[in-house]
Amino acid sequence: MDASTVTDRVVETTPLQRNAKDLELELNWFSQVLEARFNQYFSEGSEKNITALSIFDIEPPTLSDSHYASFIEHYGLSLSERITLVLSLAPLIRPRLMDIFFTKNQFLQSRYTEFGGLRLANGDYMPTGETLAFILGGTDLEARFSVQLLLQHDHFFQQHKILSLKSGAQDISPMKAALGLSEETINYFTTGQSYRPDLTTDFPASYIETQQNWDDLVLHPATLKQVLEIETWIQHGPTLMTDWGMRSRLRPGFRGLFYGPPGTGKTMTACLLGKATGRHVYKVDLSLVVSKYIGETEKNLGKVFDQAQQKDWILFFDEADAIFGKRTETSSSNDRHANQEVSYLLQRIETFDGIAILASNFKDNLDEAFLRRFEAMIFFPMPAENERLTIWESGFSTQAQLDDDIELEKLASEYDLTGGCIMNVVRYSSMQAIQRGGNKILLEDIRRGVNRELAKEGRVN
Repeated sequence: MDASTVTDRVVETTPLQRNAKDLELELNWFSQVLEARFNQYFSEGSEKNITALSIFDIEPPTLSDSHYASFIEHYGLSLSERITLVLSLAPLIRPRLMDIFFTKNQFLQSRYTEFGGLRLANGDYMPTGETLAFILGGTDLEARFSVQLLLQHDHFFQQHKILSLKSGAQDISPMKAALGLSEETINYFTTGQSYRPDLTTDFPASYIETQQNWDDLVLHPATLKQVLEIETWIQHGPTLMTDWGMRSRLRPGFRGLFYGPPGTGKTMTACLLGKATGRHVYKVDLSLVVSKYIGETEKNLGKVFDQAQQKDWILFFDEADAIFGKRTETSSSNDRHANQEVSYLLQRIETFDGIAILASNFKDNLDEAFLRRFEAMIFFPMPAENERLTIWESGFSTQAQLDDDIELEKLASEYDLTGGCIMNVVRYSSMQAIQRGGNKILLEDIRRGVNRELAKEGRVN
């Protein structure tokens, strides 16, 4: 092939590949930093110490366009902050770099206490604040003391939930606690993907989403108008609060109540608000909120609210009347503890500098004092006949063929169903057609599906 016909090819790389390449460079640099610190430490008092290379003389690598590189640039990390970050990351992605800290004191036949660190049950080494102090300061007390500034609560490492000090004991010195990166940070540096925590008893919330769009949502016009006002707040609220200087006059965040019968689109609407504004929506499982262990609720909910505020999530609380219902007299210590937990949740919702949406089937079941906390209360009514017709018409797949005796206008007129119920009927009748080996939707399947939905509500056709 003639060389003139050969064109340069740009090889596309994935975020994962770019992250791996830059982290490899960073780890190699960190390995040199460790070697320099240990050489300097073990040569103190000797002639070798004069020529020992300082860790601050070792230039960090120039990185490309990885997520790790963008993080360093965004925060403008100092050399000490960069070493703190890679020290916390190394045990997870290159644990053998930590083996050097297992070096024994030959005189005492024990580990060097100067190195700090924790040895885990599986044999791994986990660095602590003392480990960081050793790397950055060696035996220089002033330099070691300055390390504490990197680990304080007002440093962005902890303010932004990037790095934390993990310790099982409350009275232990922060410098003896293990350095740990958040799962969000680890995922960002490695795969480049946003971390989505799973629903557990320690984290009572789960990510929810929809494949639908605003055009797929059938709501009463008045309801839709109010919903779009929330979208406007999400998009332009920061301008009002910051640029217009209203933060000192208005409560932070936005609280909305969606109420109405099940299946009228409350959850889907919350998901669409997140989708339209580029925010994740997390549904808080209220059945996990009030823990049987006193004090656990505050801790677990605190994790949800802290992450939601940091990452601009929308929090969605379904069936809110189950926990925010009208108060009754407390007859036991359990009742009092439950009320304390609910009061804590109310307080967090009221001070939450984000978007909190609560859903309830019956507004009248909610405490009146609680209702006054909302900036918006939006009623999701049963769909009118024309709205039910729209749902019937758009509900079936384009692959489906409706039998000749199916009149969607008649179905919309005859059956007073919510959108959720109609889609359940569409699902049922479509599966019946597939089971028969075809694509024809039969009227008898639709009627049978309708009767199933009415039976759920105790209604008889």
